[in-house]
Amino acid sequence: MTTEETLSKEQIINDSKQFSLFSWSAQAAVNPIAIDRAEGVYLYDCDGKRIIDFSSGLMSVNIGHGDQRVTDAVVEQMNKVSFVTPSCTTEVRAKLSRKLAEICPGDLNKAFFTLCGTSSIDNAIKLARLYTGRHKIIGRYRAFHGGSIGGMTVGGDPRKLANDAQQMPNVVHLDDPYYFYGMKNLDDATKLSLSLEYVERIIHLEGKTNIAAFIFEGESGSSGCLHYPKGYLKGVKALCEKYGILFIADEVMSGFGRTGKWFGFENHDIIPDMVCMAKGLTASYVPLGCLMVSDKIAAKYDATPMMIGLTYNAHPVALAAALAVINIYESDKLIENTREMGAYMEMRIDQMRSQHPSMGTFRNTGLLGCLDVLKNKTTGELMAPYNAAGDDLKVSNQVAAKIRELGMYTFVRWGYIFIAPPLNITKEQIDEGLAIISEALKIADAAME
Repeated sequence: MTTEETLSKEQIINDSKQFSLFSWSAQAAVNPIAIDRAEGVYLYDCDGKRIIDFSSGLMSVNIGHGDQRVTDAVVEQMNKVSFVTPSCTTEVRAKLSRKLAEICPGDLNKAFFTLCGTSSIDNAIKLARLYTGRHKIIGRYRAFHGGSIGGMTVGGDPRKLANDAQQMPNVVHLDDPYYFYGMKNLDDATKLSLSLEYVERIIHLEGKTNIAAFIFEGESGSSGCLHYPKGYLKGVKALCEKYGILFIADEVMSGFGRTGKWFGFENHDIIPDMVCMAKGLTASYVPLGCLMVSDKIAAKYDATPMMIGLTYNAHPVALAAALAVINIYESDKLIENTREMGAYMEMRIDQMRSQHPSMGTFRNTGLLGCLDVLKNKTTGELMAPYNAAGDDLKVSNQVAAKIRELGMYTFVRWGYIFIAPPLNITKEQIDEGLAIISEALKIADAAME
């Protein structure tokens, strides 16, 4: 076989399984969809079947698929120069760096370009430790920060448990404020106060002069879009300022319009010290990450070497894609559309509730949403518990299979259905997608206690 030959769908799947490894999966159980092309909010498999993408790939193809403007920008840059070492610079590096400084609030004016989300996280951790001279990083149990050793350690997603023996040292995890928000006999102000007292107690227990940084998602993503209580992130940021601790915002999933603002943290009236970016930065057309750093942090390295680096730092082809994508957010008013379509999505899901007793809470910010699928309406028990496995996933797997059969690509994880379509989606396409979910929910309805 030559590399020029066209493969059948069966051969694409067979060769992919035989000669490559699929992430987060038992390889024998992998059943990939062979995608031939993509356009707008749709994928097309090798048989020509149209599949609505209701999760923007990995919550990342924010501008939709197949936008020729990005392709043109990449080709133009490759025709000029495809690669220069990080010690050189290019016009596109100057333009994108300035543009990112413009859209980031406060003094977040310095861009360090990386390869992906988790490499942005890793470099944020390294820089926080170098800048502060401290060693501990505090994250959350119900958070995901990528698949590197550093990213997996600071997150709490159960996918990391198999790698526990390889964890990065000096990482501490916080429980969610939801622990306190279950106390129904307390008002919201008291619950918030207790939540922040818990955070401050951890600071003291771990040694306030040992903690380099807190890391939080700007808005929660793959853990179930768990909303921070109003005032919580602002309170944590205040504690960071009180004790000289840096605040790192992970905007890999919630950034670039996904929540109806440029960045998720803007919904919480804070300005972080560092911001980790990827995914929506290029809408996943090519790999790229970025760590935005405050002027205050950057100033330390005016005369002192900053000892972090990558071969592909500021890769010009990836930067060209990012600059084109940011221009599309603005020219096509995608952030405004996200707010409008997010409100429409919430309204339509509320209308569906009378048909489906299995529908629980829908947590949504812009177009970053997650629907709870219930096993018991009275108790609120999910159809599959957090970190479920085996028989506990039986019904959820059936729901996921029906969604796929009916022509939708999205994530069904445990008792959650994720709903995060591209930001250029229309009302008609939302209706199309929700009709598929509605049909699949009939399986969950029938399985309820």
